[in-house]
Amino acid sequence: MPDTFIGQPIDRIDGKAKVTGTARYAGDMRAEHPAFGVIVTSTIGRGTITKVDITAAEQAPGVVLVMSNENAPAQAPFKQEGEDRHARPKPQLAEARVHYHGEPVALVVADTFEQATAAARLVKVSYQTEVGLFDLESSRKLAYPPNRMASGKADSRIGDLERGLAEGTARIDATYTTPYQSHNPMEPPASLALWSGDRLTIHCAAQLVDSAHHSIASTLKIPLENVELVSEFIGGGFGGKLPIYADAILAALAARQLKRPVKVTLTRQQMFSVTTHRAATVQRVRLAARQDGTLTAIAHEVVSQSARMDEYAETAAASTRAMYSAPNRLTTHRVVPLDLPISDSMRAPGDAVGQLALEQAMDELAYKLDLDPIELRLRNEPTEDPEKHVPFSTRTLAACFQSGAEKFGWTQRPRFPGTLKDGQWLVGLGMSAAIRPNLRRPATAKVRMDEGGQITVEMDMTDIGTGSYTIFAQVAAETLDLPLEKVTVKLGHSSYAKTPGSGGSFGAASCCSAVREACLELKKKLGAGQGPGNLQAEAKAAPGEEFKKFSQHSYGAHFAEVGVDSATGEVRLRRMLGVFDAGRILNPKTARSQLIGGMIWGVGSALHEQAVVDPRFGSFVNHDLAGYHVPVHADIPAIEAIMLAGFDDKSNPLGSKGVGELGICAAGAAVANAIYNACGVRVRDYPITPDKILNGFLRPNVAQGR
Repeated sequence: MPDTFIGQPIDRIDGKAKVTGTARYAGDMRAEHPAFGVIVTSTIGRGTITKVDITAAEQAPGVVLVMSNENAPAQAPFKQEGEDRHARPKPQLAEARVHYHGEPVALVVADTFEQATAAARLVKVSYQTEVGLFDLESSRKLAYPPNRMASGKADSRIGDLERGLAEGTARIDATYTTPYQSHNPMEPPASLALWSGDRLTIHCAAQLVDSAHHSIASTLKIPLENVELVSEFIGGGFGGKLPIYADAILAALAARQLKRPVKVTLTRQQMFSVTTHRAATVQRVRLAARQDGTLTAIAHEVVSQSARMDEYAETAAASTRAMYSAPNRLTTHRVVPLDLPISDSMRAPGDAVGQLALEQAMDELAYKLDLDPIELRLRNEPTEDPEKHVPFSTRTLAACFQSGAEKFGWTQRPRFPGTLKDGQWLVGLGMSAAIRPNLRRPATAKVRMDEGGQITVEMDMTDIGTGSYTIFAQVAAETLDLPLEKVTVKLGHSSYAKTPGSGGSFGAASCCSAVREACLELKKKLGAGQGPGNLQAEAKAAPGEEFKKFSQHSYGAHFAEVGVDSATGEVRLRRMLGVFDAGRILNPKTARSQLIGGMIWGVGSALHEQAVVDPRFGSFVNHDLAGYHVPVHADIPAIEAIMLAGFDDKSNPLGSKGVGELGICAAGAAVANAIYNACGVRVRDYPITPDKILNGFLRPNVAQGR
């Protein structure tokens, strides 16, 4: 047995179950005599349902129920406000009002999925259509400060921005735009609902089990203890399974009415409207610096889409508040209410798109000053949090720069764009800095030991593909001085010990701390002479004052080399390196997987991903994986992630920080900066597609964007 398990590249303990098909996801769950529900969605962007004609659908073979706003059971009303955004009631088919294109308007339930699918096409919905607002740019006059922010306040102001801008000898004033993006995890949301009397068991894909548990119970207006939610395996989340959706609520409603199990699965196309998305943004970044590169002013102003029916702000300027030192500062957030599907958190919410703008602006400033982009960043490294004025728990960006530059061969970067060629390809190098707040929330874990000394860890925490099962086993085994095979981890049941769930990169730090505390408590009982056999301990771990006294973050530096076809404008990533500090790495194998996955997503944000809105109807027109482009194997060549050794004792007793979202932060900006270094075309309107580069060839020295 090794001396330590924490920090070792242990294989996933659930790996065999996944590759052999014995790991059961929500859509895999079975029940006796089930029925299958198919959702019908709206075909208008705003208006009112005047009639739902279900005559033909009810007469179709196998149909046992057709539900619409005309006959749906009573549910708790939807509320915009709520301390926990994802625990609110989520009523379905509860009114005639249509808030956006693709909103559920009916459910058809039949004996087979095929019968339900066929009958769903027979439902005829009539509408009174209203003029909707679907375009972010033309509706910007409606922008307002959000009522709630996930990260701090909407605005921050320090010093005199105008004076700081005037003091600079080099200035950048640029607008960057990012498009709508869709999570599109491999597993679509699916739910199987089973009732036993007045008690509901529901299998669904929920990143936050406790929040989902409350959401379902409150929607159905039944006691919390009457609902058991099960989410043992999740096929990717990325924030897209933070809320509960129509599949879960409608499955529960239909199963209760029919008195038989009902399964509802969203189609890939429905995932673009029935689930959430990342909002489009318009970001103005202003920088001013003295000739030596010292920033005198920094401003980052963000406008993003919000669903009219449910406010959500993309906190794209939040990380700017901690990134660079400057005496005069401004960050603002505004939301524009549109008649589009609900926007919400998507991997590294705010930071993923905000750093696409800030880190490209810093690159533009470096060229204006004729300064190496790394050197510019080093000259503006803060000694304390620039806005909170508290110390950093750790600050390791410089170490990430140094390690990455050496390993990537940064000194070979062409000083002038368009000067390095490989046949018809123009070759360039780019870099960016990454930062992601380190978060932690209260969590509880229960640990049991049986007569044979086998340990069972229970939490309602989920594993969304990150390796949660494995790292919890590692922590338990090491804390109790036991072999890894002596530990069984059980997750994803609402009746287990309460945790914050998977999201915000807080899951590992929060829950591993709880597992450690519970194991220490169990160890104490064993030391007191209590023998194995139904011996158990439960402990809660919560963040302390360190999160107020210190500014806590994970850090990274991205380096990219691209080729740009001089004839077509095609961009090819040639190699990419990320160097990261996330404190103590609990499992280098699973952490590396998270980091390179985030980097690849960053490449997609730079070059591919864009959900396109039809301005006539408010619908996403490329609502499948044929039209919504993401990187594939041919797009991703040599890519590597290096994790620096670290330990942040202000974060948690294990010294770890979150890695799940760090890899995507600023990754796309490194690609954008490499493109400029390759061909001299500055594209500020993401994604960077060949047509925009070709326009840049035709209009040299004119940035493509706003």
